[in-house]
Amino acid sequence: MFKKKHFISLLLFLLILSGCANSSALNSNQSQPDWVRNPYRKYDRQTYVAAVGSGSDRQTAERNAMGNLVAFFGQDIQVNETVSVSYFEAVSSGAAARWSETTVVNSNIITSAGMDSLVAAEIGDVWHDGNRTYYAIAVMNKRNAIQIYSQFYLSNQIMINNLINMPPEIKHSLEGFSQYNFAATIADINFSYATLLSLLGAPSYLHNLKKGDEYRLEANKITPFIPIGVRVRNDNSGKIQSAFTKAFSDLGFRSGTANSRYMLDVNIQISSVNLPNNPNRFARLELNANLIDTRDRSILLPYNFSIREGHNIQTEAENRAFMSAEQKINNEYKELLSEYLSRILPIR
Repeated sequence: MFKKKHFISLLLFLLILSGCANSSALNSNQSQPDWVRNPYRKYDRQTYVAAVGSGSDRQTAERNAMGNLVAFFGQDIQVNETVSVSYFEAVSSGAAARWSETTVVNSNIITSAGMDSLVAAEIGDVWHDGNRTYYAIAVMNKRNAIQIYSQFYLSNQIMINNLINMPPEIKHSLEGFSQYNFAATIADINFSYATLLSLLGAPSYLHNLKKGDEYRLEANKITPFIPIGVRVRNDNSGKIQSAFTKAFSDLGFRSGTANSRYMLDVNIQISSVNLPNNPNRFARLELNANLIDTRDRSILLPYNFSIREGHNIQTEAENRAFMSAEQKINNEYKELLSEYLSRILPIR
């Protein structure tokens, strides 16, 4: 679902800067300015990165200019969409700020409305040729960008250190898992920041920089220390309990007991259904399963469905309903659980 990749500029933030994007007046002179063919006729190449875009209206021209400025940095700066969404959710919910010791995350930045603007970039000029085409030049001051991205990078490194420094009782829990997982997300973002800084000519931050997958590996090492109990009411020969237990064990979790901190509480209701003019017997199975943190009774992951199966014998209809429920759990629950684990945010 989230395999598409985006440039770092497509991530999350547009810095609030004085005289920022779209502040340039429209130049409607008929004489084509030099920057239309070569942006560095207007901006010094040693100081700026610049790109030109065109379109049938001003907004399109400015958007294309920003897109071309992004493209200047090439495929070396990219991030998985899952990472960008996770980071966006953490920042917008305030979870990221709770782990930061600086004000960069929550006071100096806003979410980007345009999803195509580099932080610290602006529209330097716009020209209309008097016919159908608008031209815009997008520009980024290298020195300003280095200062801004360095702040982001250092703030993120502080968050990573805060997230992974925890006592064993927290580490060996879903809280610890989520903290390492979120550290991985930030590390992916920071690797892109470090790459961008390198391309801008800043001192390299890439030396000894851990990638996100290294933190994900640490997160995966935590799951064998987390027991999860499964309690099922009205099961049929343990079919449903076995299906749920397998989903947890496949993701590395230990089988828990009734005293485990994390419990999957499953309730099954089976009832007969009569359909007019149908000689078969039918059974409806309704299942509600909640993954619970027993410390505060909070529901971490709800899961429910209903199934109807038929046969000319009622008990066989019920058996078929349980078999269908077992198959549905085998097909769905592991993926659902994995998706939940990938997006849970750490609390503090």
